[in-house]
Parts: sequence; C-alpha cells; structure tokens
Amino acid sequence: MSRTTAREVAMMLQFSSMLGGEDTPERVLEKTEEIGKLDAEDITYIDQIMEGVRLHAERIDELISRYSKDWAIERIARVDFSILRVAIFEMLYRGEDVPTGAAINEAVELAKRYGGERSYAFINGILGSIAREVPLE
Repeated sequence: MSRTTAREVAMMLQFSSMLGGEDTPERVLEKTEEIGKLDAEDITYIDQIMEGVRLHAERIDELISRYSKDWAIERIARVDFSILRVAIFEMLYRGEDVPTGAAINEAVELAKRYGGERSYAFINGILGSIAREVPLE
C-alpha cells in the first residue's frame, strides 16, 4: 500500500466518525474496492492520523473555520471537512516526513475523487492560505 491509500482510509474514517460510525481501516478499505490489505506501516500511519486529529481537533477545526471565509463550519460538506482535517494534521504535525505541498496535493486529489464539483478549489484555497500564514511545526 501507500501513504496515498492510508490518507484515503483516514479520510473515510474521519467521515465515518463524524457520522457516528466505527469502521476499522480494514472495513473502510474493503468499501473502497482496493486490492490487497493494509500493511502494518499503513495501519500505524492511519492510527497516527486518527489519534493526531483527535488530539488536535480544536486547533484544526479553528483553522478550518478561520480560513473558510464566508462559510460557517457547519455548512462545509462532511467529506470536505474530513479531507481538510487529515491534510491540516499532516501539515501542522507531520511536517518532518510529509512535505506541505504533498499534503495539499493529496487533499486536492481526494476532493476531486470524493468531493463536490468545486470541493478541490475550496480545499486548495484553505490549505494554501494555512500554508502561507500559519507557522508549521
């Protein structure tokens, strides 16, 4: 597998958790119709994303709210919100092994695949603003 797939599964788990679901990475992967299984490294990375988003949700959500100009956080599509949470976590807290550009590009690709017609532009704008204006750790 790859980090791309791990991000996709993490985004789906975020989405599921927002809706009250309790899917495992393996069940989410089955639903994506990906061939193969997650390896131990992928599962570890997914767990790190999920735990990191949980621990830093307040700051991540505050950034989403601040940079989603003219959009109340409640109005953001849950898929877009899930993508943003994963990407912002990687940008802020995984900078040592995830380049900011990679986190943004991966998020834009997820938005093109799973989001609405203009989700990718919305997500790219928010993440680009955060990358320019927020000190990344």
